[in-house]
Amino acid sequence: MTDLVVALDVGGTGMKCALVRPDGTAVHTERHPTGAGRGPAAVVDTILAVAEGLADRARTEGHTPVAVGIAVPGVVDEAAGVAVWSANVGFRDVPLRDLAAARLGVPAALGHDVRAGGLAEARLGAGRDAGHVLFVAIGTGIAAAHIVGGSAATGAHGAAGEIGHILVRPDGPRCGCGRPGCLEAVASAAAIGRRYTELAAAASLDGGRLNGGPAGGAVTAAEVAARAAAGEELAGRVWREAIEAIADGLATGQALFDVETVVVGGGLAQAGTQLLDPLRATLHERMTFHREPRLVAAALGDEAGCLGAALLALDGMPALNS
Repeated sequence: MTDLVVALDVGGTGMKCALVRPDGTAVHTERHPTGAGRGPAAVVDTILAVAEGLADRARTEGHTPVAVGIAVPGVVDEAAGVAVWSANVGFRDVPLRDLAAARLGVPAALGHDVRAGGLAEARLGAGRDAGHVLFVAIGTGIAAAHIVGGSAATGAHGAAGEIGHILVRPDGPRCGCGRPGCLEAVASAAAIGRRYTELAAAASLDGGRLNGGPAGGAVTAAEVAARAAAGEELAGRVWREAIEAIADGLATGQALFDVETVVVGGGLAQAGTQLLDPLRATLHERMTFHREPRLVAAALGDEAGCLGAALLALDGMPALNS
């Protein structure tokens, strides 16, 4: 018989779920749609039902579910166990930790999805040999987690790690937060695709012609990366601008946190060396008296948040870690 943790990483579109051993190894994984369009109450019902189903599965297979860990996006009060606010899921002041504990009858923990992912990368993944880690997730948005000695800083109000809202281009596009020039508005995957699409449309109106296909229609960041690698001038320009902005954000992060390792995750990290090699070089140019951090790709992929949720639950049960 094995003690297992029920772990869920809840996103706006889907939930990544697992049964995890105390050593951080997932023994069973599942994926479920979040169904955020049904409203926050329905999402909460789904989370609790999925968690209960995983606990039942553990028992059926002769194991003991000993805790549940849940990671959600948005603003999270981890101490109170409350999902304070989330645009993606619609949560507002949801006491998710207590609801899960009552439903499953085991201790529960609630955490922020990016901080949970950073925790997993720092302990189990690409940052496991460093005591000070900055995990930066670059996808539709940009967020970070600062991990020191295996613990993630939450901040006074549960909002630590919003590196995507560092001002990098004062005259840049307006961010969803309302301010112009945030890193997220310039260099997230969504911003890269949007920037290329706008410039391509302008070039088309001016009678220009792009390599790699027609300029019409929205283009994703992955397509921009592919076109840049193929030598398209406009895509190369957009890609370079994004890398320069990310380097500026990381340089600010390094000035603030002085970490040993920066772990880059999220969808944009799938570009691999096409992102990391020029990003390392550009970040190096920005270092003065600050020590340059090791820059590496995330190792756990999209399972990081789920594993991190399990670690948060385990942290509340020190006997399991002895």
